[in-house]
Amino acid sequence: MKRGMIYLALVASMVFGSTAMGEEIKAGGGGAPMDGYLKPVQEAFEKSTGITLNLNFSSATLAFKQLAAGELDLSTAGLAYADLLKTAKKENIEVADPSAYVATEIGASKIYTVTHKDNPVTALSMEQLKGIFTGKITNWKEVGGNDAPILIVLSSINPATNAAFKKLAMGDAPFVTDVVDAGRFEDVREKVAANPEAIAFGPVTMLDATIKTVKTPDVARPVIVITKGAPSPKVQKLISFIKGEGQKYIKQ
Repeated sequence: MKRGMIYLALVASMVFGSTAMGEEIKAGGGGAPMDGYLKPVQEAFEKSTGITLNLNFSSATLAFKQLAAGELDLSTAGLAYADLLKTAKKENIEVADPSAYVATEIGASKIYTVTHKDNPVTALSMEQLKGIFTGKITNWKEVGGNDAPILIVLSSINPATNAAFKKLAMGDAPFVTDVVDAGRFEDVREKVAANPEAIAFGPVTMLDATIKTVKTPDVARPVIVITKGAPSPKVQKLISFIKGEGQKYIKQ
């Protein structure tokens, strides 16, 4: 009798224990969607739904590759799906059937241009932005600043943001090759803060008092969630949360 009760208790523990553990969503992507949308809502979403949100920080293209391999429930990107496919192809990431994936827009992300906080330049036109980041404008005095060479800081691990800026602000002209290489946007910010001649761009989550935001025409791109097929019920819960209650946690 005791043995039978122990067996039933073990079975109940396995069944109800797995339920208590709840579901998990494995999500991946780069700085703009992960830092700007998923990370801010993570705690509130988990508390509200009991679903664990596992965030894997990488890049839009790498996360998409992981999604295709079945390693993620969703990937994110800070650019339109068609542009993500083009960017992935440039990195030799081939997608067998692009139509098998569903891209859901969860918001938009503005790309900000930043400089060292002591830089006297306060505003740049779209033409000036293009000139600077293509290398046609090389000295700050050409845009009303000091007589000093322009130092461009560019993230090497955020291809989606780079591709979006390149398309929206530069008309798809190529970036100048002589740049200061940086990693995540925190690294971009630190390098700009440490170099008086530096300029860079990035999402709102990169901004703080250590650097200065330069006024420019709006450069904004969509933020999307990509799933293999239609979003699963748990992923749909996340999307609905982001678009609803989660808005109060997201910086615009």
